[in-house]
Amino acid sequence: MTLRFIAKDPETNGDNCPTVWVDEKSGDFVVQGWKADAETERECLETGGIPDTEAVVRLPARMVEAIREACDVAAGSAVR
Repeated sequence: MTLRFIAKDPETNGDNCPTVWVDEKSGDFVVQGWKADAETERECLETGGIPDTEAVVRLPARMVEAIREACDVAAGSAVR
């Protein structure tokens, strides 16, 4: 796995903050975000279960440009 760093939350100090990467081999997104609160998880569960191998995380809307960049990188990755 080769992760390409895209960006960290621009309004944090750079430590322990929401971050976006793209796996350049698979095109998958890798995100670090805030753990969802109980109310958010409850609403997500209305759509389906959350297996132990998955998590609900929240990224701030101000990271939309980083997510767009990640989409562009993923669209150009080798695996499709």
